[in-house]
Amino acid sequence: MTVLDTRERLLDVALNLIWQSNYNSVGVNEICKRAGVTKGSFYHHFESKGELFAEATSYYITSMKPQMDAIMSPTNPPLEQLEQTIAFIMENKFGKDLDDIPGCAFLSAGTQCEKSMDQINDALQSMAHTGICYNTALARSLADGGYLEDDVDVEKAARSLHQLVQGALIFAKVHRCPKQVQEDIPEAFYRLLGLKKEYWYSRQKAAS
Repeated sequence: MTVLDTRERLLDVALNLIWQSNYNSVGVNEICKRAGVTKGSFYHHFESKGELFAEATSYYITSMKPQMDAIMSPTNPPLEQLEQTIAFIMENKFGKDLDDIPGCAFLSAGTQCEKSMDQINDALQSMAHTGICYNTALARSLADGGYLEDDVDVEKAARSLHQLVQGALIFAKVHRCPKQVQEDIPEAFYRLLGLKKEYWYSRQKAAS
């Protein structure tokens, strides 16, 4: 295993373990065991578990970027960008397993970490900023296409969408109801964006 392979393996294992449980319950020993590396190799790449999680968060953002860039490509009409964004969130944030709601891993880590762990807080803020930037691009694309009501503040709408998803993740985890949340999310998106009603559920209408 090369140095780069070892680093990526540690990042992948860290994300998977934290998704399966939570930040505080995952230790360096378990990460090393799952990754098949020694603690010496771990500390060659990362000074602490906190640094590993911060790097894993950035790694996750980087891995998702090609998909989001493809969704927001100008070759996709605005309504298609919207429907693909909703589908992406359903698949990557909520999933179908009641005991494994992927997006909750980052929320949990943010609440479990000590305030002094600036690396993790910075990484989570960077993730939020990236998501809001994509939401802003989506809202502007829809506004420019004439799909939104006239009084929509696109930047406020973008922040509200991010807050919606974070709250929905907590609700789905606590109430063990990802299916219900998945049914509610599309309409919530349309309302927060100020999407004109004739454009709601455009993908379903096109398929019918």
